Amino acid sequence: DPEARRRQAFEAGEAAMHRGQWAEAEKKFLEIVAMAPGDVGAHANLGVIYMRQQKWRRALDELHAAEKLAPQIPGIRLDIGLVYYREGEYHKAIAPFESVLRDQPDSEQARHLVGLCYMFDERYADAAAALEPLWPSLNGDLSYLYVLSVAAGNADRHDLEERALARLLEVGQNSPALHLLLGKAYLNRGDDDKALAELEQAAQADAKLPMVHYNIGIIYKRKRELDKAKEEFLEDIAVEPDVAYNYDELGTMCLASEQNVEARRYFEQALHRNSQIGTSWFGLAKIDKAEKRYAEALKALDSAGAIDPKSASVHYLRAQILTQLGRKAEALTEFATVRRLQSEEAGKLERDISGGKYRDPQLPTEVK
Repeated sequence: DPEARRRQAFEAGEAAMHRGQWAEAEKKFLEIVAMAPGDVGAHANLGVIYMRQQKWRRALDELHAAEKLAPQIPGIRLDIGLVYYREGEYHKAIAPFESVLRDQPDSEQARHLVGLCYMFDERYADAAAALEPLWPSLNGDLSYLYVLSVAAGNADRHDLEERALARLLEVGQNSPALHLLLGKAYLNRGDDDKALAELEQAAQADAKLPMVHYNIGIIYKRKRELDKAKEEFLEDIAVEPDVAYNYDELGTMCLASEQNVEARRYFEQALHRNSQIGTSWFGLAKIDKAEKRYAEALKALDSAGAIDPKSASVHYLRAQILTQLGRKAEALTEFATVRRLQSEEAGKLERDISGGKYRDPQLPTEVK
């Protein structure tokens, strides 16, 4: 009986999932899909299995297949949003999370995640509006209070910002984690001196506190004290070697000093850990251009441009390379794009490179 075999395979697959035996579970659900391609549960479970193994592309394929078969199930769309979120594609994660909230207005997880995605998309008013209703259940959570204060401050909702900061002080009770979060909040405001005082207090209390040295490094970089900045980024790498932004910052500083071999190594290390860092792709493109490796440079610019499509810097560098290659018509199109973008606003990428915009690598991990 095919139906009985399918049910048996499903039960065996779910049991393997509960035991964390992902290969065995995958095998069972693939058997079901072969027997019944329209089995929503099999596709959804395969999506979860691939998520657990961080096989993000395969997870998306299965979850999209499940969503097509059962668009009414919010949990599938939540998982699609989570895949985009874990890949650092925050803009793409927004629509799935918003759809879950429309169906389930009380979903705290979807609300928290969409609030963070709005933050990354620089939609600060939307972020504050999404996060504020979580106050009753999360006002004892330091990370939540920090994110809310930053969103509210950038949205000019200073009453909410001050309320969140006051509660942060109350809950944090002078802990190293509190001083780290206060330092980051001041960094977001552009108040580097107050930020440094808080961060140094955190470092003195706990020299191995994750991200404290990264943030001190950002301040020294802004102050143009590059030797001190490099020392801090290296110290943070010693504490937590998988934070991609440390390598990106080191690469950017090496590139500015024309230490291209070192810069390339750092940018590649950054992208190995997080392929969504536009500044690292842009840095590689500049190095490849300098070495006349034009095909590689254009490929790196494709990746940078996919992350920040409105970066005038990306289009300008592409125009220069196309000119070198004698592809004048394409170069003129790129120069025209540069003029249009420059009349609008400097790209995020350019602000990231200069250090004018504070990047907080911890935010993605702050929703469990």
